[in-house]
This record gives sequence, structure tokens and C-alpha cells, in this order.
Amino acid sequence: MEIRTDGAPAPAWAFSQGVRKGPLLQVSGQGPQDPFTGEFVAPGDVGGQTARTLANVKAVLLAGGATVEDVLMFRVYLTDRAHFAEMNDAYTAFVEENCPSGVLPCRTTVFVGLPHASMLVEVDALAAVG
Repeated sequence: MEIRTDGAPAPAWAFSQGVRKGPLLQVSGQGPQDPFTGEFVAPGDVGGQTARTLANVKAVLLAGGATVEDVLMFRVYLTDRAHFAEMNDAYTAFVEENCPSGVLPCRTTVFVGLPHASMLVEVDALAAVG
């Protein structure tokens, strides 16, 4: 089942915001875009971009019937190794706020080139619903 929400940016290319098959929900890579204007936020600020990106991921999770606590794995894509600490601070604040049980999702972080020059970070997620 395709998952769609106005709480995250509309896909710019040929993919879904999320897809749920049985109890699994995959959220496509989200970036630091305002879902209402489509504008990239926090230019040059990886912490601000991480916060917006994770808010977009959360919106798709909620639309698919999941919460952040249902996430098995986040994959974080950064354009610069030097941004890791600042991204990690924003990520840590997000998961601590959204995982009251204290059981944190798994995470992988890789360093890549991203599709838009303004993007410093992209995040996708895999959740088990229910």
C-alpha cells in the first residue's frame, strides 16, 4: 500500500513517500524540505536540516500507522564527514524525544553525494507496524 501525506514533501521523481507491506513500512529518503513550500530549509546548517528531515520521516511514519518507536533502522546520508557530530546531536534529540521507552532504533550513517546541492542530509527508515 502506498503511503502519502501532506506532512512531508511530495516525491519529486518516480517513487512513493512510503510503502507498507504487511507489518513493514519503508519510508523513502527524506530531505530538509518544508512540506508546504517545497523550499530547502536551514542552508548550511546540518543540525537544522536534520531536524526538518526527521520531521518529514516522522510524518510519513504516522501516515503509515507507525511511530518513531516502531522504527527498526534509520539510514542517514551525509555529504560531509565533518557534519557528523552536529547531525548526531540533532538525531539524538529527536530519537530521545520520540522513543520514550528508551529503546532506540538501529542506525547506519554513510557519506555520499545527494541529489540537490542544498541538501546536507537525507534519511530513510524501516518500521515494523503493530
